[in-house]
Amino acid sequence: MERIAVIGCSGNGKSTFATRLGDRLDIPVIHLDARYWQPGWVQMPRPQWRELQYELVAGDRWIIDGNYGATLDIRLAAADTVVLFDLPARVCLLGVVRRWARNRGVAVQAPGCPERWSWELLRWVWRWRRDSRPRALDAIGSHAQHARVVVVSTRADADALIARSTDPALRTK
Repeated sequence: MERIAVIGCSGNGKSTFATRLGDRLDIPVIHLDARYWQPGWVQMPRPQWRELQYELVAGDRWIIDGNYGATLDIRLAAADTVVLFDLPARVCLLGVVRRWARNRGVAVQAPGCPERWSWELLRWVWRWRRDSRPRALDAIGSHAQHARVVVVSTRADADALIARSTDPALRTK
């Protein structure tokens, strides 16, 4: 567990998990939202975004948190471990609403991008398991056959994975 891709629906605790795991393993954490979004919620141009992905995965040790399906292949191919957060939609929706309520108007996810309410995000979260999860599983099957894949279905699963992350058996495939 030296190059870890953390993926899954918004609001399920990926960023918190990645930060905690990075602290536990002393591995640098890269939050993709902070890299992708430019001030004012402006998207990074796609060619530049793909190039940045190659730069990010070139490091020896990293935890990269985020989805971004158009570049998922790059991260999965470079990862030795993939952590797929697969929590129920209601849990993710609650996470998104809580994050918005806690951070309204504050730029938490990316500099210059204050937290805002988005019905579009809520729809995406509600449909993630139906629409995006199958694509994520296909990408894992296509690009991460070499990697250990861990599915996190509950917050307790995430806590348990962090607790046992220093176990030598988990550190190698």
